[in-house]
Amino acid sequence: MYAKELSSIKKSNRFRTRELFDENLIDLASNDYLGLSTNKYIFQKAYERVLKQNYHSPKASMLVNGYSKIHKIFEDKLCEVNNFEAAITVGSGFLANISLIEALCRKNDTIFIDEEYHASGILATKLLKPEQVIVFKHNDYKDLEEKITSNKRTGRAIIAIEGVYSMGGDLAPIEIFQIADLYKAILIVDEAHSSGVIGENLSGIFDYYKITPNKYHIKMGTLGKAYGSYGAYILASNEIIDFLTNRAKPIIYSTAPSLFDTALGYESLKFIIENKKDLKKQIEEKLNIIYKELGISSKSLIIPILIGDNKKVKDIQEVLKQNGFLVGAIRQPTVKNAIIRLIAKIDINNNTLTNVCRLLKDLNVNK
Repeated sequence: MYAKELSSIKKSNRFRTRELFDENLIDLASNDYLGLSTNKYIFQKAYERVLKQNYHSPKASMLVNGYSKIHKIFEDKLCEVNNFEAAITVGSGFLANISLIEALCRKNDTIFIDEEYHASGILATKLLKPEQVIVFKHNDYKDLEEKITSNKRTGRAIIAIEGVYSMGGDLAPIEIFQIADLYKAILIVDEAHSSGVIGENLSGIFDYYKITPNKYHIKMGTLGKAYGSYGAYILASNEIIDFLTNRAKPIIYSTAPSLFDTALGYESLKFIIENKKDLKKQIEEKLNIIYKELGISSKSLIIPILIGDNKKVKDIQEVLKQNGFLVGAIRQPTVKNAIIRLIAKIDINNNTLTNVCRLLKDLNVNK
């Protein structure tokens, strides 16, 4: 039924498969930025926390009786650390973006979304009417402001950006925050790849720019990256969280997030807070190696290397695998042009990171 389309995907070298990679490969591909997915101390603490409960599964949606003490304690800690009024845990970052964009953008509102926003957010805009959605050029705050000022619709303006973009590893400019404040626009910031990685307290881009959250700000973060777990959360004002609780379909009609994954996220959050000085030092070391060896200056641990050829990017990935390293070979439609996506995870030995960078140079990937 889909043979022709699959054949076309294969011919363009965009065919994807699930693969059980050799566990002996050194992981430079995943979003496990801080290496917490292998931290047995955090795992044990989370296990013990869940074991103390009378039940170990959420059992129902948040609005029936799936909301637990574990969810509440995690949400309270998130609010304390990030200086937001309220929080709600969600099953995944994908569901969080669907919740935010579909629910918050009402009949006369307009959402202004970065062209490189995560696929879940772009999908969510398809649930709206076309006239409600305006896409602005990536990280181009001048284009954003021009589109806000020329918009004739009478409702709220909602802006959607990422703190750190998942493929480019680049940060959203502070000017977008300033524009949101100027026009009193609701600002959705997807912090999936920035929380735990940037900022004085490793809390993300609000922390990085030293921005005190206000009633227009929304922060969404995931647990499947730096936090070494699975799930997501939304931070905002009491009013917005109450509205989402009553209007966001993925929150209302989904089983509440896993108790163990939420407990794991909570323990990871505490670990990051308690060890932020050492974690920041390790992040800095990795970024210094990347700059020294590849000449790439980055604030995040996502290092994209433009290749531009789908076959070549897979060939480079295979050579690296043969040498014991696993990196991402990212192709369309995830990116416009094929890239090697190297993650400078802090649990990677410095000498190992240096070696993989030198191997990439030998392959002339940046030529």
